[in-house]
Amino acid sequence: MHLRPTVWRVRAAAALLDLILPSFCSVCGVPGDALCETCRGRLARIEGPACDRCGAPTAWPVERCRECAGRRIPFATARAAVVYDEAARSLVAAWKDRGLRSIASLAAELVTEVVARPSAYTIAFVPSDADRRLTRGHNPAERLALALGEHWQLPVVPLLARAPGVRPQRGLPLADRRRNVRGVFHPTKAAPRQLVLVDDVYTSGATVSAAASALRKAGARRVEVVTFARAVR
Repeated sequence: MHLRPTVWRVRAAAALLDLILPSFCSVCGVPGDALCETCRGRLARIEGPACDRCGAPTAWPVERCRECAGRRIPFATARAAVVYDEAARSLVAAWKDRGLRSIASLAAELVTEVVARPSAYTIAFVPSDADRRLTRGHNPAERLALALGEHWQLPVVPLLARAPGVRPQRGLPLADRRRNVRGVFHPTKAAPRQLVLVDDVYTSGATVSAAASALRKAGARRVEVVTFARAVR
């Protein structure tokens, strides 16, 4: 694949910064690794009872919770490793906005500690907006997918493209989030009948739902969503 010179320069600069900048914990700021052991222990794992469908923590096991009851959801299950709280937000911000790409490996380790290995044999990922990918120099969801592929020994296949010029989801109300990403993804090739769809954060579920819908149009019959973090209401 041939990269535009600007894209190549952004990625090369990001890789160089990873090597030369001093490392601090993304959560508490102490010198050392991108996530210190203390803050790693602070991340709230999503364990125990949860909604069978969307993975929201519940008081007891349920097939559908108040978040997904009465909605047509195109994915079969959604699971995440940690609650998207203040500590997780700091880690994700360093990963996505400050370009600390090594956090993808940490996120994958935490996912495999909490989330059972999916039953599917292929991993896909939510594609990022082209402008944001250029600015960041990477797609966090893709990097997480690749790291999970190594852990689970599953192939990672790019199956989706994203329409340009879509407003970022951050800060939008729930209804606007769903409208904002409706039809934004389209398949680039036929999808296997079963697959895992990876994204970095599950907030409202609007993005992964839109992506799962596109995959189902491409032939998928069971889509299992896996994310690093999940908003809990």
